[in-house]
Amino acid sequence: MTFRSILIATALWAGLSVPAFGFEATLTTTASGSVRNRLSAASSVLEAERDEITQPSDIIAAVQSDYRSLLGALYKSGYYAPVVRISVDGREGSTLSLITLPERISKVVISVDTGPKFTFGTAKIAPVTPETLVPLEFSTGKTARSGAVGTAKDAAIDGWRAAGHPKATLTDQSIVADHNTNTLNVDLGIGPGPKATFGELRFAGTKRVSPKRLEKITGAITGKTFDPELLDTAAARLRRTGAFRSVSITEADSLNADDSLDILATVTDAAPRRLGFGAEIDSLEGGTLSAYWLHRNISGKADRLRFDAEIGGLGSSTGVDYSIKANYRRPALTRPALTLIAEAEVSHLDEPNYLSDLTKLMVVAEKIISEHSYFNGGIGFRYSDVTDDVGQRNFSHVIFPIEGERDYRDNVMSPTSGTYFYAQIMPYLGLSGSESGARFYADGRGYLGFGNDDRFVFAARILAGSIVGSDTTTTPPDLLFYSGGGGTVRGQPYQSLNVDLGGGTETGGTSFVGLSTELRAGINEKLSLVGFADLGGIGANAIPDDTMNWHAGAGLGLRYDTGFGPIRLDIAAPVSGSTGDGVQIYVGIGQAF
Repeated sequence: MTFRSILIATALWAGLSVPAFGFEATLTTTASGSVRNRLSAASSVLEAERDEITQPSDIIAAVQSDYRSLLGALYKSGYYAPVVRISVDGREGSTLSLITLPERISKVVISVDTGPKFTFGTAKIAPVTPETLVPLEFSTGKTARSGAVGTAKDAAIDGWRAAGHPKATLTDQSIVADHNTNTLNVDLGIGPGPKATFGELRFAGTKRVSPKRLEKITGAITGKTFDPELLDTAAARLRRTGAFRSVSITEADSLNADDSLDILATVTDAAPRRLGFGAEIDSLEGGTLSAYWLHRNISGKADRLRFDAEIGGLGSSTGVDYSIKANYRRPALTRPALTLIAEAEVSHLDEPNYLSDLTKLMVVAEKIISEHSYFNGGIGFRYSDVTDDVGQRNFSHVIFPIEGERDYRDNVMSPTSGTYFYAQIMPYLGLSGSESGARFYADGRGYLGFGNDDRFVFAARILAGSIVGSDTTTTPPDLLFYSGGGGTVRGQPYQSLNVDLGGGTETGGTSFVGLSTELRAGINEKLSLVGFADLGGIGANAIPDDTMNWHAGAGLGLRYDTGFGPIRLDIAAPVSGSTGDGVQIYVGIGQAF
């Protein structure tokens, strides 16, 4: 036999000796709808078939795992008298051994008879605090889903913990399925344990911030009545500083002799410095490049310093804008929830309606109200050198910025539910002949997901602004309102809607209303199609009225989910108004709103 023949024969033998055949798996059941789907999702055998598993040992392991997982899925749906059989090439799977394996498995049949659905007969849990809301699903006559038992237990324990009993636990339980009446009788006993206070708060981990400074940030809790919300707040305050890569808070296993509970907070420093870049482009405004440099924990007090630089209008006919900003934040200024913010900005704005060189300085105190909201206020100075249709002017103002935010979105970059609201009030006191007044601005958003796994999302946004005290000619143009472009009305040219003062003089408005709606539809896990419509109005009076000018735009877009935020592509055109025509293209990161 030639060497070539030996190679061919060896290859043929090797190919024939490898088990190359998958197995067939089927599920037959009396269940339907969501219960059948739950069984399919719980089955390791069906998953093994999808993954084209061929090794008998892996298949039999999946079979024996399925007895337990299928029962668990049925209990979650309220079925406590099922019959589960799994046939492996005609043999019951539970009788097979992983030691004596067949050479090959061809067919696995899963048969599930759910039996009758059970309801709760007795559904008791005690004692509970007066404030505890035991879930309604855990009550006599309701479907006896196993998850309802666990939810009720957790609610009772959480209620005691909120009342100052950190070691509340389940001490007794009786769960009996009555097959004559198809009922599940449950009686849970809760042991509240002693009411406790906070003991010593200790800090551990890799950290440059001193324990004394860390406790100033979290707030002193030693001696206070135990409250899990105080622990959540302390962890949130540490994370919010941005100085730490990770934060975890652990309760001691047992109470001290004086019924106090020690707490350990473990923190790990984040990298002290960070550099970032960004880019956006649209067909009219041109390209925008941005970069930032961040130094965390710059003085060892969990403070941070950040510099931002941006250049916009690249390749556009509207002119090039640029800005440089510096921002310093120091948490726990005089109390844990109070943060000092100092900002400085120098910018050059070459906009369609004006040219402005701006310098601004501010010092602000920010109050964290909750993990979802904040409020801040301060004082500052701004100077701008402006040229527009009105002429060349200088503006000097002492400003008193006040703003607040309430954010209940489920995801900041791509929300599918929740609401968002932001409001700003900025009184300004004129110097050197500049007019005094105040600027008001608000941004409200809402999101509603529907369909399987929120495949569809309806999003809406309302914008409103007003300036009182100074008018269109005595207010700095960068404080006035304009409409058009990616941030207001897509499909309309950037800042194309303004106020016509006559004689060829145009400027921004002292009132503004904007409305945007989007319907986002998921095509697959990564790609979504978006339809949108935007409306904007600008007026010369502080209060919106029937003299306002309006325009609108609409279009379609695509979103590609990158994992850290969607890449956005929008194509839009005008649908009303006389401010523009043609198609506008917008590309960026994150949803439009």
